[in-house]
Amino acid sequence: MSIIKNSLLVVLLCGSLFNCKPSDKKKALQEPANEALIQEEKPIKKELTASMSEGKKVYDQYCLICHQPDGSGVPGLNPPLIGTEYVLGDKGRLVKIIINGSNEGLDIGGGDYANAMPGFKSLTDNEIALVASFIRNSFGNSADTIDAKEVKDFRASFSL
Repeated sequence: MSIIKNSLLVVLLCGSLFNCKPSDKKKALQEPANEALIQEEKPIKKELTASMSEGKKVYDQYCLICHQPDGSGVPGLNPPLIGTEYVLGDKGRLVKIIINGSNEGLDIGGGDYANAMPGFKSLTDNEIALVASFIRNSFGNSADTIDAKEVKDFRASFSL
């Protein structure tokens, strides 16, 4: 019984020293952490938004005609970029297709796509990273972004 009284005394003493209820302490401890998280997230979102905007510019210039504004492609010719393994899967495969193009027919979701895609070797590593990241995170897609260093490494690995 004396242990319970001593524990209660400690709790009351701590409460009076800090002049707050336990729930107030918890709230005070959580609020600054939440504000810090919110402040840290803002630059990340701005950075991603800027990258997506730049990636869209590259997409609009080089990809839009064949793959359409909504990424749906053209049936029988140009494959869709929505939810496909080619877009959401292996980053290196996507980068390789963007750089070297593709003369292979593709079977995506039971549809055959036979139009050859030209390569875009002349694009910079950064432009390829931007457009690949844009494609992987647009049209309802959600996948890791690709940076210019990864593109440079991929280029070296398929020895152009």
